[in-house]
Amino acid sequence: MITQNIKLGANELKLLFTIEEESKSIFTIQDAKRILETSPSSVWNVIYRLKKKGRIEEIEKGKYLLIPARAGYEGSWSEVPYFIVPNIIDIYYISFWTALNYWGMTEQVPRVIFVATTQRKRDLEYQDIRFEFVTLSKKKFFGFMEENIKKASFNISSKEKTIVDCMLYPKYCGGLDEAFKGIWNAREELDFMKLLEYSKRLGVNVVTKRVCYALELLGLEEISAEIIPGKGYVWLDPLGPKKVLKYSKKYKLMINRSEDELIGWMRY
Repeated sequence: MITQNIKLGANELKLLFTIEEESKSIFTIQDAKRILETSPSSVWNVIYRLKKKGRIEEIEKGKYLLIPARAGYEGSWSEVPYFIVPNIIDIYYISFWTALNYWGMTEQVPRVIFVATTQRKRDLEYQDIRFEFVTLSKKKFFGFMEENIKKASFNISSKEKTIVDCMLYPKYCGGLDEAFKGIWNAREELDFMKLLEYSKRLGVNVVTKRVCYALELLGLEEISAEIIPGKGYVWLDPLGPKKVLKYSKKYKLMINRSEDELIGWMRY
């Protein structure tokens, strides 16, 4: 909890008030230098004092989160991670398990913010939140949109691309069964043709196979086997046991997860 009666110096107030007037929740050391127009050592001293007084917190080197005195950020903490992402990386969109949760496609609340990007960036921890960056090729980097919360905006995968990303890398969404559940929970909003189009555009045959198998298993959409590209059998679940329960000739999949494991939750 932020103490509201801590005395602030003139430069500290100038920095805080200006950042708030500019409607920024996150600012950089360059912003502080521009606003204060003083020596680098004086700027760093202001930053140090504000951190010590609990009015700002460092996200990563040279980037800070403003803590409003009126109420802190506790009331909107669930939104803060989304504000942070565009301030720590330029080319990105939020996806995988985080997007499943944002779109209401899972009841799980991951303590990780999964971020797809074409850049290389180290994972980052702030407070009890971990930011994991998943590098995608430019060909796979599509299907996202801009969302707005209050005065901030961020990029996030569409519902269809969220499913496709999860089918590509189930380890980043809590497992293949979470991807199946995501399809079911969003069945009224999903554009199945776009879902199929995105899976094919990705250029990874097994993703299209997993999507089609999921749709058929869930009884949502009948997809012709003729659209399934590629030759040879591949694993349904790359995280599952390397033991074949059965073969799907239609989709050329080695089924290594039982229906009960994948959609048993539908009975509860």
